[in-house]
Parts: sequence; C-alpha cells; structure tokens
Amino acid sequence: MALQPVNRRSVPEDVFDQIMSEVLSGAMQPGEALPSERRLAEVLGVSRPAVREALKRLTAAGLVEVRQGDATTVRDFRRHAGLDLLPQLLFRSGELDTSVVRSILETRLHNGPKVAELAAERGTPELAPVLHEAVRALTDEDDPVEKQRHALTFWDHVVDGADSIAFRLMYNTLRATYEPALAALAVVMADEVGRPQAYRVLADAITAGDPTAARRAAEDLLQPATATLLDALQSLEDDR
Repeated sequence: MALQPVNRRSVPEDVFDQIMSEVLSGAMQPGEALPSERRLAEVLGVSRPAVREALKRLTAAGLVEVRQGDATTVRDFRRHAGLDLLPQLLFRSGELDTSVVRSILETRLHNGPKVAELAAERGTPELAPVLHEAVRALTDEDDPVEKQRHALTFWDHVVDGADSIAFRLMYNTLRATYEPALAALAVVMADEVGRPQAYRVLADAITAGDPTAARRAAEDLLQPATATLLDALQSLEDDR
C-alpha cells in the first residue's frame, strides 16, 4: 500500500481519501483485509479515533466492511457503493476514466427523455414560467460556459417537474460530476446549448402535458451532443 502521513488539519478526511483511492485504484482488492486500526494509525501518523472515524465513512460509502472482532475487509464498490462515488471515479491517478464518462453520457441520454416524459405527466402550472425563463436566459447568453449553466438550470426544473426523488438524486450526482468540466466541454456542447429553439420545443411539450412529444423532444435535444462525445471518447481510447 502506498499510504502516506496525512495532513492533520482534516485527519479523518485525509485517511478516508487515501484508503478510498487505494480501493478505487485496485491497489486494495475486494476481500482483502486492511491493516488493524493500530497499524493504520502508525503508518499514517494519526490517532486511532481518527482512523476509526474514517473507517465509519468508508463503511457508509460501501467501500469496506467492518465486522466486530474480525478484520476490516475491502468490498467490491461496483456492487455496494452509491452514486455519490461517481465524482471520485471520474478521475483516477490524475487521468480521466473514459469508461466512467461513457456511462455518464449513456445515463444522460437514457434518463433525460424519461424525466421529460414524467414532467409532462406530473408538472404543475408553476413549471411553465420557470422553464421558459431558463430558455430565455439560455437564448440571451453568449458565454459558452454560462450557456451550459443555463441548460443545467433548465434540466433542474424538468427534474423538479418529474417529481421523482430517485431521478432527482441521480441528477444531483451527475450535475456535481459534470460541472467541474464545463470549460473543457464547452466546444463539444456548443451545438446543443446553442439551439435554444430545441429547448423551447421541449418546454412547450412539457407544459402542454404531452409525454410522447416531450420524450421525443428530449431525445432530439440530447442525441447529437451525446453521439459526438461518445465518438470523441472512442477516438481517445483508440489513441492510447
């Protein structure tokens, strides 16, 4: 294990981050036993309570399993972790994990139309003005990064209209993962966020209460940029 003494300003957090990185990188494999609390504290140069707190967080995140009177073992995060792990998976060892990006794009293309359909079925009268205000803001914006932010706001309202806590939590995680890359994605996303009329068509379908038209409009909006990004990812992988 490549564990290092941690920054004492946030000891449990640093312990959590180091062990999480070891698990996600594969340096610690599922079923592998972690060193004892005492040994971890010695290696990391921290107190045992700090290690114990970090292990509680790792357990809650689905990364390790602590059994009373037995060793703490690594769990298979692919089977036990939640969406909150997604931002950590996006970059590993300082490099973008293209397989994670691909899964995000596929989720976006799959979920977007369904969320739009639900918003058309369940949306309240208050949804129409906020959707059209988001489209207006998108239309008036020239900055490519800010255009993406307005597009995210638009989808925020659509997700609200869908009235699904599962889709809301998924969207929150995907947005938190996506937002740090807005500048890097500006060129690729320019076509999508540069088509305010496509957003307007979607907004009209949702506010008209037409689920079929809303789904179709969302697919028309999301498909081109998603296909472009997937092609770019494939080219990136081919070059490696």
